Amino acid sequence: MNARPRAAGAFAGSDMSPPCSGRTLFFFEKPSAMRQLQRFFRSPNTVCVAAEGHLLAAAEPGSIRPEWKPWRFDALPIVLATIPVSSGTNRSGQSHEPKIAAIRQALHGVERVIIATDPGREGSMIAWEVLEHLGWQGRVDRLKLGALDDVSIRRAFAALAKEPASGERDYAAYLEALCRQYEDYHLGLNGTRAISLRLRPPAFREPWRFGGVQTPTLAILADLEDRIRAFVPQDFFKVALHLGTRSGAALTLWHAPKERIVDAAVAETIRAAAAAWSGPLAVEHKDVRRAPPRLFSKDTLARRCAKRFGWDPQHTAGLAQDLYDQGFLSYPRTESEVLPEGQAADAATVIDAVASVLSDMRSVVSRDAVPLIRRGVRGHYVKDPGEHHAIVPLRKVPERGRLSADQFRLWELVAKAYLAAHLPDGIDARTSVAAEVGTPLGPKRFATSGSVVRAPGWRAVYGSEAEPEADLVPGKARREAEAPSARLPNVNDGEDASAARADIVTAMTEPPRRITRGELPVVMGRLIDQVDDPAVKRALENPVNPNEPKGLGTAATRDTILPKLLKSRYIALANGKDPAIEVTEVGLAFITAVRRVFPAYGDPVGRAMFEAELAEIGRAATRAEAVQRADAFRQRTRARLDELIAAISRSPAIDLDPSLIPPGQADDRPPTPAMRAFAVSLAARKGVTLPRGCKSSISVCRAFLDAHAGPRAQPEDSAGQPGQPRVPSAAMLGYARSLAAARGINCPPETETDFDACRRFLDAHAAAPQRGSGAPRSSGVKGQEPTERGKRRGRAARAPKEAAARRRA
Repeated sequence: MNARPRAAGAFAGSDMSPPCSGRTLFFFEKPSAMRQLQRFFRSPNTVCVAAEGHLLAAAEPGSIRPEWKPWRFDALPIVLATIPVSSGTNRSGQSHEPKIAAIRQALHGVERVIIATDPGREGSMIAWEVLEHLGWQGRVDRLKLGALDDVSIRRAFAALAKEPASGERDYAAYLEALCRQYEDYHLGLNGTRAISLRLRPPAFREPWRFGGVQTPTLAILADLEDRIRAFVPQDFFKVALHLGTRSGAALTLWHAPKERIVDAAVAETIRAAAAAWSGPLAVEHKDVRRAPPRLFSKDTLARRCAKRFGWDPQHTAGLAQDLYDQGFLSYPRTESEVLPEGQAADAATVIDAVASVLSDMRSVVSRDAVPLIRRGVRGHYVKDPGEHHAIVPLRKVPERGRLSADQFRLWELVAKAYLAAHLPDGIDARTSVAAEVGTPLGPKRFATSGSVVRAPGWRAVYGSEAEPEADLVPGKARREAEAPSARLPNVNDGEDASAARADIVTAMTEPPRRITRGELPVVMGRLIDQVDDPAVKRALENPVNPNEPKGLGTAATRDTILPKLLKSRYIALANGKDPAIEVTEVGLAFITAVRRVFPAYGDPVGRAMFEAELAEIGRAATRAEAVQRADAFRQRTRARLDELIAAISRSPAIDLDPSLIPPGQADDRPPTPAMRAFAVSLAARKGVTLPRGCKSSISVCRAFLDAHAGPRAQPEDSAGQPGQPRVPSAAMLGYARSLAAARGINCPPETETDFDACRRFLDAHAAAPQRGSGAPRSSGVKGQEPTERGKRRGRAARAPKEAAARRRA
C-alpha cells in the first residue's frame, strides 16, 4: 500500500536507494529526546534529526478540489485513496517545511535509518510519514525507548541488535496508525457534513461533529444520562438490633441483605422478631491481607490526579510526558499496569534512588530490605506486560527545586505507588459479630464488623494520607456493605446476649453515579466494566493481553475526546474538583439521530470490537501482511461511508426546542448592535420579556432570536434542503430595520423570515433617498446648489458603508 503520495524527486538524480556509506541517521520525535541520546554517539557516521511532533498535516478537502469546499450533500461521500499531506505548522504557526528540508538533506548519503521516536503507533507514524513523503527506500530499524535513563537506553540498543526485522514490524504499527487517521479523516469529514446538513436541528448553528471514537463515547454517557433521568428513588429498609451481652457490653447488629427489603411489612415482621431475640453470638477473628494496588497506566494515573488534585487528564498527560522527556519516568502513554519480569532486578536500585529524594521514606524502606516481588496475574510482574509497561520512576531522580510543583507532585505519586508495590501486604485484624434471628420468614442474619491494623505494610508509604481511596466503577450506583463496620467492644464467641430493642431504618436507593472528567479515559479503556451481559463481557476480553480488554480509542488519544464533546456542546461539566459529565439535550438529540440512522456508530461495544480488528494491522508479522490488512480496512471504511450517507439521505431533521440548546463556551462576547436592536424590537412586537443577559451575551441573544424569529440559514443553500426557505441573518435584519427607520417606512413581514425578500428590500432602499429629502441638499453655502464634485464625494463617502453593510448581511 502506498500509504502516502510520495514527493516526486525527493532524491533527484538517484534511484532512491541508499549508498553503501555505513552512515546511520537517528530520527527522534523531539529535540529533548535527541539530546538525551546524543551523548551515546561517538561515530562520525551518525546523523541525528528531530521532528517536532507530526511535521505533516492532512490536506483540507477544498484544497484538493474546489468543489469540495462548500458543504453540499450531493458531493458526499468524499473519498480519497490516500490522504494528501503537506508541511504542517508548529504551535507558533511557523511552517515545518524547514525541518522537512533539513531531514531531506540529512538523508543524502545515509545507508540506514533508526527510528527513535516515542514508542507506540503515534511515534512510529511521526517518522514513517516523513520518510515515505521524502521517498526513502533504504533500511529502517526501530529503537524502542521505554525510558530515557542510561540503563533503559542501553537495554533498548541491546534489544535492537537482537531484532533484525524491527523495522518491518514497526511499519505495521505505522500502517495501523495511518488507518486510524484514514478513518478519522473520512468519518469526520463526511459524517459531520452529512449529519449537519440533513439531521441537525435548524436552530443549532454549529456543525454536528461526528467521529468514530467520540460518537460511541458520547453514547456511553448518553445511556448513563438516560438511566439517571429515568431513575425513580425507592425506599428500602434495614433493621437495627440493639443488644447487650452477659458481660455488660452493648453493640448494634444490622440486617441489611444484598436483596434489599422494600416491603415495610416484611421489615416490621423481622423487627418484631429481633426485638424479642436472645441467644449466643457468633464471633470470628481473622487476619485479612491487603495487597498493594496496581501500578499506574496513563488512564488510571489521570483518574487519581483528577481525584486528588483536580487536574484535567490532558494536564496530567503533559506533566508525565515532560517527566519522561527528562528521564525521570518511563513511557507514559501506556495502557498497562504491570511490569515485565525482567525488570524485577531493578527494584532495589530504583527504590534506593527514590528514597534519596523522599527522605521520609527511609523509615519505611530500609537499605538492607529486599524488595518483595509479586509475580503472576495478581502481581506486579508478568511475563508479557503488552506493548508498554506501567508508568514507574527510574534510577534517575529529580531534584525538588528543578521541577515545577505539579511535576514533582506527579513524580511523587508515581514513586510512592512503586514503593508500595514492593512492600509487604497490609494485615488487618478483622472481627465480625453475628446473630441468627428466627422470624416467621425464616432465619435472618444480623451482623457487624470492625477491624484494626495489625501491620500497615505498604500503607506506611502513605502515612497520614491514609490509604488510597477505593476506586468505584464509574457510572455505577454505590453499594452498601451488608454488615456495617463499627468500633466493637470485647465480645467472646458464644457469649449470650439479648435484645434491648430493634428499629427500622429507612434508606433510599441512589441513581447511578455520573462519570467524571478524570474517569472518562478509564471508562473508554475498560468498557468491560460498563456492561452486565456475561456474553458481552467475554467478547470484550483480550486473549492477547488479559490485562488490557478491548476498549475505545488508544491511550494516546482518549484525552482528546472530552474537549471535542465539550466544543460540540454535546456535554457540560458540573462543578467540583473532578467535575461530573452531564449530557446536554443537544448530545441526546445527536445520539438519537445517529442510532436512528446508523446504529453501528452509536454502539460502544461494536466499536470496541471494530477497533480490535483494526489493531490486528499493527500485529502483522511482515510488511506485506500489514499492507494487505490495511487495504482491506480502507475498503471496509469506504463501504461504511457509502452506507452512512445513504442512510442519512433518507432521514428527516431532528426537532429540538432552541431554548434547550446550551450556550457555546466561547460565546461570551456582547451581541452586535444590530442583534441587540433586533432583539429589543422583536420583544416589544411580540410582547415578551428579554431574557437576562440578552444585551450582554451574544449566545443568549442568539438563542432568543432563534426562538422568536426563526433559525439562521443552513450552511448548504436551499437546493440542498428542498422545501426549506433560507432565513436572513440577524445582521441583514438589523440593517433592514435601520433603513426602514431612516426612510420612515415599515419592513414587510416577509423580510424577517425570507432571505430573498430581505435582500430585495435592502437592494430597493439602501441607495434610495430618505422620505422628505427630494430637494437638493445644501453644500453648506446658503443659496448655492451642490456641485457635481460634491455629489461625487457624498456618493463616495456613502458607498463603502453601504457595501460593508451588505457584506455583513
